[in-house]
Amino acid sequence: MSTIDPTGVTLVIGATGTTGSRTVERLLAAGRHVRAASRRATPVPGAEPVRFDWYDPTGFDAAVTGADRVYLVPPIGDPDPAAVMLPFLDRARAAGVRRAVLLSSSAIAEGGPAVGQVHAALPGLFDEWAVLRPSWFMQNFTGTHAHADSIRTDGAILTAAGTGRVGFVDADDIAAVAVRALTDDRAPDADLVLTGPQALSHDDIAAVLTDVTGRPVVHHRLTYEAMCERLAEVVPPEFATMLAGMDRAIAEGVEDRTTDTVRRLTGRPPHGFRAVAERELSGRAAAAVGAAPDGASHPDSPTGAASG
Repeated sequence: MSTIDPTGVTLVIGATGTTGSRTVERLLAAGRHVRAASRRATPVPGAEPVRFDWYDPTGFDAAVTGADRVYLVPPIGDPDPAAVMLPFLDRARAAGVRRAVLLSSSAIAEGGPAVGQVHAALPGLFDEWAVLRPSWFMQNFTGTHAHADSIRTDGAILTAAGTGRVGFVDADDIAAVAVRALTDDRAPDADLVLTGPQALSHDDIAAVLTDVTGRPVVHHRLTYEAMCERLAEVVPPEFATMLAGMDRAIAEGVEDRTTDTVRRLTGRPPHGFRAVAERELSGRAAAAVGAAPDGASHPDSPTGAASG
């Protein structure tokens, strides 16, 4: 039986991000008390806002006091998130947090680089836990990710993934699983790989976007070296190398898979990419696809690989 109090406080870190905002919305709809953590303590209707910055431990106590579960979105673009996350998790446990749900990536295994180190530590820190390892987000192509930006400005997707296929997943589906992992009587106590219903290449993605928006979109295949150089213009070289390596892994078939995780935990099938593209790029959004987005914000992925 769970030790989690159904009337307790759920701390959502990254509450204004791609999966965090969706998780907050679903928790509130379910009648849960949510503490919405973000760097600016951005107000979220129905939630308790709290300022939170991974690199400012002075805010940790206010975030965790009174909370009994937490949704963890690692710091964006940090090649060693464990350095700031593990001290916070120690404090959260001491403050009474019993369940932790970590957003990781299908591309990073337990004990692997970056957030993989936090993944490895989580079961030893909390009695109830889950690690969500989503495939790359469908919102990479519809939101504020670099792919979406290049689609809007140039009608192009640039990767080193070649013809490799990915089980792209909808951020709505990730949030639905996150809520179950946070609120079910029993925590999953498991590593959960989340995908959409089918594996698609970036050429397939470009074709769907062309059809849905009526604007030509093409996939430009870069070499691994060219991808490293391009990424190093916006992120540290070590992180750029890791991200380009994920593209290369896609080209080698590592992400060519689908899982039943979304259906098993939510009771419904995951959303397909065409449905998501139509939902998010219809009407005004489709008309704006040729312009840069307003107020673009960082995705809430731990790697930038599965970001949205």
